[in-house]
Amino acid sequence: MRGYVPGEGWRFGPRIEGDSTRFSLWAPSAPQVTLEIVNAEGEVLQRHALQRDGDGFHQARVAGAGPGTLYRFRVRDDLAVPDPASRSNPQGVHGPSEVVEAAARAQPGPAWAGRPWHEAVVYELHVGTFTPEGTLAAAAARLPALQAAGITAVELLPLAAFPGQRGWGYDGVLPFAVHPAYGRPEDLRAFTDAAHALGLMVLLDVVYNHFGPDGNYMAAYCPELVNPEHHTPWGSAINFDGEHNAPVRRFFIENALYWVGECGLDGLRLDAVHALVDTSERHIVQDVGAALLDGPGRHRHVHLVLENERNSVRMLTPPAEAPAEAGLAQWDDDWHHAAHVVATGETDGYYSDYAEQPVRQLAQALAEGFIFQGQPSPFAHGERRGEPSTGLRPTAFIVFLQNHDQIGNRAMGERLDALAPAARVEALLTLLLLSPQVPMLFMGEEFAATTPFLYFCDHAGDLAHAVTDGRRNEFARFAAFSHPEARERIPDPNAASTFDASTLRWAELHRDAGQRRLQLVTRLLALRREHLWPLVPQLRGAGRYGVQGDALHVHWQADDGSRWHLRAQLGDGPARLPLGPDEQALHLQAARLEEGACHFDGPGALVSFEPALRAAGQ
Repeated sequence: MRGYVPGEGWRFGPRIEGDSTRFSLWAPSAPQVTLEIVNAEGEVLQRHALQRDGDGFHQARVAGAGPGTLYRFRVRDDLAVPDPASRSNPQGVHGPSEVVEAAARAQPGPAWAGRPWHEAVVYELHVGTFTPEGTLAAAAARLPALQAAGITAVELLPLAAFPGQRGWGYDGVLPFAVHPAYGRPEDLRAFTDAAHALGLMVLLDVVYNHFGPDGNYMAAYCPELVNPEHHTPWGSAINFDGEHNAPVRRFFIENALYWVGECGLDGLRLDAVHALVDTSERHIVQDVGAALLDGPGRHRHVHLVLENERNSVRMLTPPAEAPAEAGLAQWDDDWHHAAHVVATGETDGYYSDYAEQPVRQLAQALAEGFIFQGQPSPFAHGERRGEPSTGLRPTAFIVFLQNHDQIGNRAMGERLDALAPAARVEALLTLLLLSPQVPMLFMGEEFAATTPFLYFCDHAGDLAHAVTDGRRNEFARFAAFSHPEARERIPDPNAASTFDASTLRWAELHRDAGQRRLQLVTRLLALRREHLWPLVPQLRGAGRYGVQGDALHVHWQADDGSRWHLRAQLGDGPARLPLGPDEQALHLQAARLEEGACHFDGPGALVSFEPALRAAGQ
């Protein structure tokens, strides 16, 4: 089964054509661009004047410039820049670009057709801290353990090349190039092949809302990249709707097709789409989704995941032609925030919106996806947020107890197990992994890792000082860090020790606590695979929920009349929740069944299934 092979219409990045390579740079404001072929020391070996076409692309076809050729573009006498569509920048974002085989693995393995979205169990992974080596090759060696635990999809934090050696990846400046500290393009293809051989999907986090501040050379020679009429937290917005927007849109669409088509990935997660300002008739997110479905999605399952603070249901409504198995989903921050308040009692910052009735709100999030469906948010000074989500399938929502943001945005990067009692965490984990929504774990969560995940980067000079000061000062409004001396304890993002502290310690897997958590996760995901996967495609809309004190009960009805039930006590006291006469208990977590009811002495959960015959007759 062939993947999507890019055709002659591609405009960005070098394309090998027989014994020549076609180079192309979009720079409408540059009167002349020269291609420089260089050696590893940066010495110029050849110069070629590029020809400008009517769309602002400067191009040349150069014989003998095959794989391994290092090149850059001289856009001014005093400025030579890497290719913004470079497929490889082995010396970092300030060095020359490298020609690589554009389609060395332009299709997945012959037996790989992907997986339908309802089978997704996502595992978020940062390549640099997942293993001591911090490479794609080392990460690939750990994939069998994830598959054995029941994981079916690995979501990689951004791979696009960013400045320095260390970072989260959200300040990337070369969107097509794998960060060289992680490996080469062929290492990504090998990682993907290894994942597919185990039945694992590979998703990639991409950033289309801004470029990082260091190494963004496009800002110096291509003002058409941004639309100064729109502003974001990172400055002027990417130009998706102003003059010259067509090549900008095409750049990001080709980027999406590169990762999924040429590199064989199974889908993308678009970062902060609420910051993608686009007043066009069709939003850039819809164009990206359509390109993926019309390209690689014609031959295999391809999925699109969004991060969107606005809770926009319109963004999650698939086009009529989309296959039912294709995923279109959003990270559900509402679910996380309510669960976090339940687990920890913390109500600072945005958690204040979930302070009064967190158990009820969590029950609503389980049943309906969004909590804020158009209501005013007190934290946002009364601004209304969200749209009604009860008509969406459960698989439109990715739910989680932890992710890189929610851990890493804490001053000390603590994981949930450092903040909440284990019994409550395990009850919430049961709800997470046996909800019909798509569950996501953060790396190490499956063995209750104790390592923090801190914010880290590798900037230099004034930018490094600004980032360190900014990181510490953003916590000044918290009581624990109101004094400058307290803020000095917050780890310096630029220190190598901050990165090292965030690297998983795999020996923790063999602790008693690590084994207990891994066994729980493995057991829950086996139940999900056996009992919930066949049911989820029959769940068309929202579930129903009820709350009794700190206990909740949520159930969903399938097309055939059967029902899936989740019950949990999330407080420390006892609770009694009645059961239907035909419910079959599948999993008891710190709970017991007596006299037609589920009894809890503290935090715990019950998962049960009600067959179609009785449910349909009620």
